[in-house]
Amino acid sequence: MKTRTIAVVILALLCGASAAVGVNQLNQQRVNVSHTKTVPVVIAAKDMPRGGVLSPAALAVSQWPEGAAPAGTLSSVEEANDRSIIVPLVKGEPVLESKLASKDAGRGLAAMITKGMRAFTINTPHISAGVGGFILPGNHIDVLLTTTSSGTNDPTGGGATTTLLQNVQVLAVAQRLDAPDTNKVDPKELTSVTLLVTPDQAAKLDLGMNKGTLHLALRNPEDTLEADTRPATMAQLRFHQEKPNQGTFQMAQFVGAIANAVQGTPDAEKPTAPASRSRTAHIRTLRGAYRGNLQVEQSL
Repeated sequence: MKTRTIAVVILALLCGASAAVGVNQLNQQRVNVSHTKTVPVVIAAKDMPRGGVLSPAALAVSQWPEGAAPAGTLSSVEEANDRSIIVPLVKGEPVLESKLASKDAGRGLAAMITKGMRAFTINTPHISAGVGGFILPGNHIDVLLTTTSSGTNDPTGGGATTTLLQNVQVLAVAQRLDAPDTNKVDPKELTSVTLLVTPDQAAKLDLGMNKGTLHLALRNPEDTLEADTRPATMAQLRFHQEKPNQGTFQMAQFVGAIANAVQGTPDAEKPTAPASRSRTAHIRTLRGAYRGNLQVEQSL
């Protein structure tokens, strides 16, 4: 037998053996997968909005490998049936205990209020337009309070704005518990905003709503740190006109002398001008946030 024929036979035997080994390993993996223990996991059968109530038609049960299911999953439809949704659900995702209100919480907005917290509603006449309608249910916001005052001894200068609350969750906008598809609420439909606050914060909001004007500032959902803010007053914003001090006047004379030197005209070569003629220069001065106007008369 020729050497070439022998090589072909050996190569064919090697290919056949490799194929047999591959098929055997694949069958072994299928056997292992079929023997893997699974557990039932309740999943959402369709998209469900925040504040909705689950029913058997909105739920399904899927088999997941044991150990692969997320913590807090439910194993039967009865455990999730007739419970309110705190966080929107997407079709196919596991229904977690943390995304649902308790069975005794009931339905609607009350089911979304955690223990120890309160829902406080601010009506439109007491609040600004709400960042052009981009504040949606589920967002976190800061609440600003603006008050006006009068009197000669008023340190604010007539009014002040302060950050009243920080990182407050929005439960509802008008009567909506979930965000619209456009991710924007028409400012004309913005009749109220309901916030999740503590009892003490609710008292502050009530006082601020009756004594001033409330405004909302939208936060990044990942920005949970409390900012170090200070009240802004009219006294800080008002323009103050003050006369320049003597040092500013001397500086103006020094600048004028330098300007004459740069022009290159010695005083002795300047033409003699009538004593009655003079030139007035206007110099604007800056000292911190204050501005002034200095007049310097120079004889020609």
